[in-house]
Amino acid sequence: MRLGRLTLAAAALVLLTTAGLESGGGPLTTADRGPAATAPPSPAPRSAAPRPATRMASHEVPFGAFVGSWDNYIPQIARMENWLGNANMQVGHTYLAGNSWADVEGETKVLALWSQWRLADRNRTLVLNVPMVVPNEGDLPDDQVARLLGQGAQGAFDQHFLRLARKLVALGGADTVLVPGWEMNGITYSSRCKPDPAAWKAYWRRIVGVMRSVPGQRFRFDFTPNRGLDAIAWTKCYPGDDVVDIIGTDSYDQPAGATFDDFVLEPYGLEDQVEFAARRGKPVSYPEWGLFHNGDNPEFVRRMVDWMRTHDTAYQTLTDYCPHGMWECHDNPRASQAYQQLMNGSQGAAPVSPGRPQTPGRPRPSASPGPSATPSTAPEPPSAAPSATPSAPPRPGWPVFPGFPSGFPQLPGFPALREE
Repeated sequence: MRLGRLTLAAAALVLLTTAGLESGGGPLTTADRGPAATAPPSPAPRSAAPRPATRMASHEVPFGAFVGSWDNYIPQIARMENWLGNANMQVGHTYLAGNSWADVEGETKVLALWSQWRLADRNRTLVLNVPMVVPNEGDLPDDQVARLLGQGAQGAFDQHFLRLARKLVALGGADTVLVPGWEMNGITYSSRCKPDPAAWKAYWRRIVGVMRSVPGQRFRFDFTPNRGLDAIAWTKCYPGDDVVDIIGTDSYDQPAGATFDDFVLEPYGLEDQVEFAARRGKPVSYPEWGLFHNGDNPEFVRRMVDWMRTHDTAYQTLTDYCPHGMWECHDNPRASQAYQQLMNGSQGAAPVSPGRPQTPGRPRPSASPGPSATPSTAPEPPSAAPSATPSAPPRPGWPVFPGFPSGFPQLPGFPALREE
């Protein structure tokens, strides 16, 4: 049943008011190998040793797309559904900004709008990427990243993730899929692993323990590196089966000249991902995928969609802005036609029972956050504007959506909400 937006907004406010939220800003697979010494190795022939059975999804894979930033995104979902022949895009994917710790705690208004979208249909899933270090795109040197990871592992930043968890639960996002420190095996973000893998893993475990300590939460945590080796083997960053529910990968059509078979067979590639997950009884995901360095490539689109449909994929979300996308980006007409044909009318997964029980095989022990930590006395890194990538859409302000109330009233314990 789809609830009216005003009803959902009112419900979210009641939840916030009553929540007492705090204010404030086996054998090893090829994927278990150590990293190469320098350059990524060429794909190696696979041995004849038995591989783990990869589970096949028993339903159409729930899917979505990142089609815009912030206020532009939610209304765009319905428009893209229409473009896809009234398909049912069950997955909403967005990101928390990483300029300050207040960003990591989540802007209440943003989380409220996303939770309203999620609550309108019980079969929807909200996927939220969460920075682990701020500023997340501040070009921090490795030694500073290592210090911040060590502080996080000791509990210095617990309060920020606790506030985020409480907000999500109060707003109706208790079953959000969280992607902390995405693409940790690369060099793009400050929330990266290579400067101190041991501290990164301990910090991830700390975050999961803190967020799972909030009553009512049913969060799932998605460990999502870049596909391939990148700066460090992503297996060296894996924090443990008890604190990971989904094993994802961000998979773009790169490097130039590579084929889809290269992406499957490369070290730490698509095949290694599904084998690594299968040994642990976990599903896989593709939170970001799309075109990149091989232009308008319909073969990549067809092969990627087929790959996701024939493995145990929890969800997939296309990155739709240029150069990656197929709907808003008009630079890829042949790939766009292929994607539209493949996803036309797709209804996603079958309805789930109330309560959204966890899929068998996903261990969910209570992970203790460890001893209570006092807030860090270390100075917070200065806020910095995010590094502009050529194709990434900028964050706009938050004008009110048509049909929503003109503003949110002051809530006890929260700073005043305002239009930006």
